[in-house]
Amino acid sequence: MSQTLVERTAEHIADSAHQASRATSAIAEAIEGGVGVIRRAAKHGGDAAEEFLDDTTGRLQRHLVLTVATTFAVGVTSGALIGWMMKRR
Repeated sequence: MSQTLVERTAEHIADSAHQASRATSAIAEAIEGGVGVIRRAAKHGGDAAEEFLDDTTGRLQRHLVLTVATTFAVGVTSGALIGWMMKRR
């Protein structure tokens, strides 16, 4: 009787260990898959940012006069706002 109980307990422990091992392997595979997805997303994001920067640089170079005029207008407006705020205090 006790031998049968010990054998069943041993089998149950072995099954539990096997299930835990399979679960751990599945978790590890899921983590690896997630890391792969994150790497691809980061690469695509970096490529998109680089393309945006190149496009912006090209547009600024094609429209040089407009770029300089806009920069000047923003600078004058910012300076006027800062001066007005400091004067109020």
